[in-house]
Amino acid sequence: MAFWWPLVVIGFAVGICKLLFMLIPYNVPSIDVDASDILDDGNQAKENSFIYIPSRRQTDKVQCYEPATMKYLGYFPALKPDEVKERVVQARKAQKVWAKTSFKQRRQFLRILLKYIVEHQKLICEVSSRDTGKTMVDASLGEIMTTCEKIHWLLSEGEKWLKPEYRSCGRSMIHKTAKVEFHPLGVVGAIVSWNYPFHNIFNPMLAAVFSGNSIVIKVSENASWSGCFYLRIIQAALSAVGAPENLVEVITGFAETGEALVSSVDKMIFVGSPGVGKMIMRKAADTLIPVTLELGGKDAFIVCEDIDVSHVAQIAARGALQSSGQNCAGAERFYVHKDIYSSFVAEVVRIVKSVTAGPPLVGKYDMGAICMQEHSERLQSLVNDALDKGAEIVGRGSVGNIGEGAVDQYFPPTIIVNVNHSMKLMQEEAFGPIMPIMKFSTDEEAVTLANDSNYGLGCAVFSGSQRRAREIASQLHCGVAAINDFASNYMCQSLPFGGVKDSGFGRFGGVEGLRACCLVKSVVEDRFWPLIKTKIPKPIQYPISESGFEFQESLVEALYGLNVLDRLRALVDVLKTLSEPNTSKNSKRTD
Repeated sequence: MAFWWPLVVIGFAVGICKLLFMLIPYNVPSIDVDASDILDDGNQAKENSFIYIPSRRQTDKVQCYEPATMKYLGYFPALKPDEVKERVVQARKAQKVWAKTSFKQRRQFLRILLKYIVEHQKLICEVSSRDTGKTMVDASLGEIMTTCEKIHWLLSEGEKWLKPEYRSCGRSMIHKTAKVEFHPLGVVGAIVSWNYPFHNIFNPMLAAVFSGNSIVIKVSENASWSGCFYLRIIQAALSAVGAPENLVEVITGFAETGEALVSSVDKMIFVGSPGVGKMIMRKAADTLIPVTLELGGKDAFIVCEDIDVSHVAQIAARGALQSSGQNCAGAERFYVHKDIYSSFVAEVVRIVKSVTAGPPLVGKYDMGAICMQEHSERLQSLVNDALDKGAEIVGRGSVGNIGEGAVDQYFPPTIIVNVNHSMKLMQEEAFGPIMPIMKFSTDEEAVTLANDSNYGLGCAVFSGSQRRAREIASQLHCGVAAINDFASNYMCQSLPFGGVKDSGFGRFGGVEGLRACCLVKSVVEDRFWPLIKTKIPKPIQYPISESGFEFQESLVEALYGLNVLDRLRALVDVLKTLSEPNTSKNSKRTD
């Protein structure tokens, strides 16, 4: 104890110092963001008093409306290719300035954003709710908490993972140092989906800007109104730290706008459907830029018989109904062990029947609207296909007081049993509040069923034995796995996020996502410069000696041979060859 107690005291003192340091407040300025035209209906366009029926055709305007009420919000321009390219040019100029900034300045930018987000949670959630139809609670979980965690991780560890990383230099280069440097790529492009308009903008923006890039983000035509407001927050924070204008751009438009963006930037990040993802890949091939694709999923939710049914049923309901089921990592296929199948179904039916959907900002509702026009019809077609093939609806939630013009924007939460993999509902991504539940008998069967999908984003496995749950999860072909929980991975921002198969490839989040915004450069230099320099050994100097190959052969065995005695013998041969005069193959040539 006499030897260890000083170390204990020192460790305790360091811990206390760290705690006190954390209590010291940062000097973070507040920013002012004009939101007078956002939540005050009186300042909206005159069309605001009318129910808006969105046009099916693309025009020179992106028309915006509230899915929950079909209330008109206004419009934004659909940018033409030359306008997009000009935005990228301006972003490129800004990036050259920003790339020279310190991590201290970049952290201050993050702190300003974090302060604003925490102090204006209600405003941000209300904007998200109006533009997507989700509830305030769903917005808080998916927009606020995830973004705050992302910022916190970057503040804590971002600089660490972007500093040069020294690597081993091997046996043959022992006189060298080897490292990896991470440089900004330039202008990052992002095309993001509508389901989480705040987080889907901030997620790629934070990684790109912190790593020294600029970014141009095309927001979905289904969430342009909120996206353009959220840009104001970013611009105000950038201005507060003296960042150049145009470092972050948000653009609006349709397919033509997105295509122009892909062809203009140095990297693309896409969040959306597999079909559009493939088109982006083809377009990116023209300029050979790296692409990160997050293309949704059909996540399996496996429930073993040794769990607490009431506990897991609540998690299952949240996994299926969060944001009306409009989640890339939503639970879409439920596999429940036959021994608890009946009790599990009864419990989730009880929960779902208590859920009421309705306009989130008009009344107290558990679930909001479906964002995309006519998506309810597609959801019903998936249900009808399942019913035609023998499935059965055993429970549905209710729909509240909805205006006549917005009825088609709602789909009640629905539980379906007697499903199988011949049904489209078990194969196609639904992106809606539907819980299809299928029973299994053995762990091997559960693994087979879960892997029988074109998607491979995430999974959740529940068992009273963590070892058993881990064993099942390890056999599932997907990029994200949660043990006895659902989608908690995304709240661990140190982890990469992404999938395989039709769920895409590449990762955002964590070290992998941050470094994916960088040019990864390998650098080797002399360890003891200028005392020891690289010198070509005599036997392989030009013109090559007759003993050149024998020298190389002995050198390879001396460095990498598995037998120590053979390596020593080879080393002697190397030294002997080096001491011999350099007789080239051409030295015996006569004129």
